[in-house]
Parts: sequence; C-alpha cells; structure tokens
Amino acid sequence: MPEVTIHIGGRGFDVSCQDGEEPFLQAAAKLLDDEAQVLSDQIGRMPESRMLLMAGLMLADKAAAHEDRLKLAEAKLVEAEAELNRLRSQPLPEPERIEVAVVPPSVTDTLAEMAARAEALAAVIEERKA
Repeated sequence: MPEVTIHIGGRGFDVSCQDGEEPFLQAAAKLLDDEAQVLSDQIGRMPESRMLLMAGLMLADKAAAHEDRLKLAEAKLVEAEAELNRLRSQPLPEPERIEVAVVPPSVTDTLAEMAARAEALAAVIEERKA
C-alpha cells in the first residue's frame, strides 16, 4: 500500500492509499489545501485540527451545493423527457388540404391555338424581313 505525502495548509501529512489511487488522493488534497489556504488568508494561523475541520466543512458545503444543482438538473431532465415522450405519443396532425384549380381543356386548346397563330405571325414577319 503506497504512502503519499500531501500538503494541506502548509503542513505535510503522510497518507496511505490503494495502488493507483495516488493521483486521486493528490487531487483531493489539493482541494482541501485550497480551502485551507482561503482560511489561512482570512483568519491566519489556527490549530491544525480546526483548520482541517473548517476546510472540510467548506468543501462539504460546496459539494452539497453541487449536489443540489445536480438534483435540480436531473429533475428538469426528467420533465423534458416526459414532455418529449408526450409529444412523441400524440397523433400526427391531419394533413392540410390544398385545392388547386384545374385548368379546363377548352382553355388549354385556346392557348395552343393562340400559340400556333403567334408562330404563324412570326414566320410571316421573318419572311417579310428576308
């Protein structure tokens, strides 16, 4: 079982941990040391046990705040998932009917006749130009 020296509040502590947990222990010690440094800057020197207690309480307060935020986020996620499921289970809306006017065949015939006359006139004009 490896032994790691961690530094908190300017003091060294030898702590044992499981193999491979050294980085996690160092990270946790840094969090505790950061809180101890805040206390030291605000209050000055204090007994080791009081400094560790106060730093631990400050970290616990932060952890509780994060836990509250996590629970709130999880509750919002549950609500959003419920709303999504509700929307997915609703029947699709009826398709909107759009009616398009049908062009009567007589109009089509008349337009074709007009196009033929226009082409004939264009041919006559081309002949006269030439």
